[in-house]
Amino acid sequence: MVESIIMESTKKIALLGSGSWASAIVKILHISQKSVAWYIREPEILEGIEQDGHNPMYVSDIEYNTKKLELFGNADDAVRDADIVIFCVPSKFIDSLCNDITIDLSKKMLVTAIKGMETEKIMLVSEFLRERFHVSAKQMAVISGPCHAEEVALERMSYLTIGSANQKLAEEVAEIMRVKFINTCISKDMEGIEYSAVLKNIMALASGIAHGLGYGDNFTSVLITNAIQEMKRFLDKVKPLKRDINDSVYLGDLLVTAYSQFSRNRSFGTMIGKGYSVKAAQLEMNMIAEGYYGVNCIYQINQKYGVDMPITQAVYSILYERHSARKEFKNLSERFK
Repeated sequence: MVESIIMESTKKIALLGSGSWASAIVKILHISQKSVAWYIREPEILEGIEQDGHNPMYVSDIEYNTKKLELFGNADDAVRDADIVIFCVPSKFIDSLCNDITIDLSKKMLVTAIKGMETEKIMLVSEFLRERFHVSAKQMAVISGPCHAEEVALERMSYLTIGSANQKLAEEVAEIMRVKFINTCISKDMEGIEYSAVLKNIMALASGIAHGLGYGDNFTSVLITNAIQEMKRFLDKVKPLKRDINDSVYLGDLLVTAYSQFSRNRSFGTMIGKGYSVKAAQLEMNMIAEGYYGVNCIYQINQKYGVDMPITQAVYSILYERHSARKEFKNLSERFK
């Protein structure tokens, strides 16, 4: 079994995207694979990697062996000969990215490493890709954490979970992503993992807002305790499946996103808590905090399901309805136990 997986992992891989997480995944892939096709839309990033061997805009301390990279400024050229296509752009841009692809992907395996939702149709990215490229669930997989791009760059021990309804595909992607500093495991809970990745970003925003307001570690610990319970209620209602919410792909990813210095969602939330407007915080970061878009998606979905989600409601009210962060968190503090 192991031998067949290793043999299959030599299939051609294409990755689409050039941000922090995409750059980190390419680092992993160009260690585990003979070559990687990499689509980079931004000419300045493509040129920087070609000339200097690193991304000039994101996690620039990653040094690439450019002999193992096939760099493309055209999406069709990158995916044409690929067996597995990995999508890794901010969720806001997934529709635009798909517009760059004109060739048939219906026979390929598609993998999403996107930690957000398609924001116009309010769909999971896997659902959006299945509809857009006419593939089945058996052709889809999801890459999730807990894992920060910055720690991949530093080669610190990290963990990935690969979710798919197709165990063979999950095992194959897990083998592709496994290197000396990355451990991998597989799960059949593909959609639950996707939702969890969206939810943990919302909870990290809440953690950051609390920090910006001056709440301390004691409150944050109770906030995160309530956050994982809120995530479980939502997942059990929207995607019922036997799962252990304490597994690293759920609880671990929540913890690292809510506490880490590398968490852009926590950083974004901290600025909101300190009084920044949404626009000012976005300009200050110069990166996309997925939780900002994710909280609107989850809020809209929950209008149908009616799950008790006080943290999500509070974050939505602060970001989209301009409610007072201090008042919203006072209400939360009185509700928490």
